[in-house]
Amino acid sequence: MEQIVQTRSVPVMGSYDVVVCGGGPGGWVAAVAAARAGARTALVERYGFVGGMATAALVVPISVFTYNGQLVCGGIPWEFVQRMVEADGAEVEHPLGNISHDPECYKLIAQRMLLESGVDLHFHAVLTGCVREDSRITHVILDTKSGPRALEAKYVIDSTGDGDLCAMAGVPMQENTMPLQPPSLCFCIGGVDTDALELIHHEKQGLNYHNLRVQTKLRELAETEDVPVFGGPWFCSIHRDGRVMVNMTRTPADMLDPAQATRAECRLREDVHAFVALLKKYFPEFKNAELLFTAAQTGVRETRHIKGEHVLTGEEYLNAVHFEDAVSRGAHPIDIHTAGDTTQKCQFLKNAAYIPYRSLIVPGFDNLLVAGRCFSADQVASASVRVQASVMGLGQAAGCAAAQCACAGTSVHKADVHTLQAMLRKWGALI
Repeated sequence: MEQIVQTRSVPVMGSYDVVVCGGGPGGWVAAVAAARAGARTALVERYGFVGGMATAALVVPISVFTYNGQLVCGGIPWEFVQRMVEADGAEVEHPLGNISHDPECYKLIAQRMLLESGVDLHFHAVLTGCVREDSRITHVILDTKSGPRALEAKYVIDSTGDGDLCAMAGVPMQENTMPLQPPSLCFCIGGVDTDALELIHHEKQGLNYHNLRVQTKLRELAETEDVPVFGGPWFCSIHRDGRVMVNMTRTPADMLDPAQATRAECRLREDVHAFVALLKKYFPEFKNAELLFTAAQTGVRETRHIKGEHVLTGEEYLNAVHFEDAVSRGAHPIDIHTAGDTTQKCQFLKNAAYIPYRSLIVPGFDNLLVAGRCFSADQVASASVRVQASVMGLGQAAGCAAAQCACAGTSVHKADVHTLQAMLRKWGALI
């Protein structure tokens, strides 16, 4: 492949205690946590809004806040849920604690919390590199419409989901032992008879809310008609009458490969229109339905997994091992989707699990924390923690830890975990 060499002078536009890369569920919560803990904080996001999978990819509901009748994801994430409910933009699906929400309300309430906390927002900025000096990342490099920019950072948090900052800095990655889970393009349908459509409120523990009636019919139709490969399907309330968010497309793709990602986006968009036509034709609840919009980006379930100080295993997770350095919880089932067919492995937990602080840090990197689905876990544990409430908990822990380390001037490996846990509990975390 032909190579070119590019040399650029990059202006440093700001200096921060904490720079968070990625404004998804883990990232924006990490930024709020760091700022509330006293750190001068910046958040970098490629879109003009935050929320990531919840807003750009239209992933509804936010899962899972409650398990076995008890709240397991508290603090800033639960405050956010309550504020959305107060704004009539969300509904808590009791007793499980999945959160039906309007993505537009999500964007607004999260933005308000960031600005109220004093976070500097750097929207429309794409992370393209970093400067590493020995064990520290000193700057993150961004591309904007006005050219390249750099932010100086005492501590950095990778909340890109795909572990982009980690990859740029040379963080070691795990080798995947199973095929990658497939991406899906979610879409919103209006004009649906939501009173007649079952399983749109995901409220009961131990129940997979895929619609078996629709699934069975689609499999029958596939014998005589062109039915794209699908998962579920899952029909989800967005707290608005007549509208449902649909999660059913899937295709094999490594979304780190631009060529594969492009093919996947094109394939899935074709499939969305095919599914809308099938739903309108064969299912009375959808006879007056219309496609309102597709997600701005395809939802990604799995790419990189960093090799952190501790790799959380599926066995530890399923057994709810209570680590001494536990900083967050998870309660979603082990949820593994198959790329090439309609199957899914869904294993429910007996008890809500714990995530250790050591899974957010990396040997050899003194000022880096990771808050997102790329954190240090094997593919089994990650298949649960990758969902939004769990990732928000990781963000809350990482942001608080980064601020404390910035105040003490210490490595993330020498953080006072007991002090960190005390602050998280004061905020409402249940660890």
